[in-house]
Amino acid sequence: MTNLFSPINHFFSAFRFITILPLGRSDRFEPAKMTAYFPMVGLFIGLMLAFVDSVAARFWSGPATALVDVIFLIIITGALHLDGVADTADGLYGRRSRDQALAIMKDSRIGPMGMLAVLCCLALKWAGIAGLQSDRILLLILIPAYARAAILLGLRSLPYARPEGGTGAAFFDQRLPMTAFWSIAVIGVLSIMLKWQALMLNIGFALLVGAVLGYYRMKINGITGDMLGALIEMTESGLFFLLSSGVGR
Repeated sequence: MTNLFSPINHFFSAFRFITILPLGRSDRFEPAKMTAYFPMVGLFIGLMLAFVDSVAARFWSGPATALVDVIFLIIITGALHLDGVADTADGLYGRRSRDQALAIMKDSRIGPMGMLAVLCCLALKWAGIAGLQSDRILLLILIPAYARAAILLGLRSLPYARPEGGTGAAFFDQRLPMTAFWSIAVIGVLSIMLKWQALMLNIGFALLVGAVLGYYRMKINGITGDMLGALIEMTESGLFFLLSSGVGR
């Protein structure tokens, strides 16, 4: 019976970790086992987002509905990932040493570059959601899942940057096995429903995540919990904006 409910428990743990919803038990923290479920959590966030979008569209215009959607995404994640955007931008901006960058990212205060990065990220996301037309509901469901799938690629591609440990250190205790990527395969199969836009979504995902991780490697040759949060936000905002362009429709 325990084995039967283990996947459900791991899913709930992942849901509780990256959202504000207190699902399941809170007495266990098993990062290695919950990681594979992050894209599935993203899928459920997307389902909730699509519902919020459908309700909001009954009362407001397209731009206002997009604003409601962005606010919902901020609320459901507790702005955790946006905090990562701010810290990452403050730390990695300019010609700082690895140690200086890590020290700045650990500081809870937000600098001007961090604030600017958050504003740009939110503006990009709002513009992207407002511009979605064909397959809007499906994209609202899938893009948050793809954004959380980026976590797996970040964990697999780069070492943890803080030797003294930190909030994200537990996820790097064991190297993420390739079997954990089944969830990315699931959302990839679901994307086929987009037809030609599926090609744009998957290529865009690969290029965005590859570019961000390449930048991380160049700057400090590693990754932190803040940088993983920033990766989620940049992937989500970038994909919404990219898929609103109309190319591939």
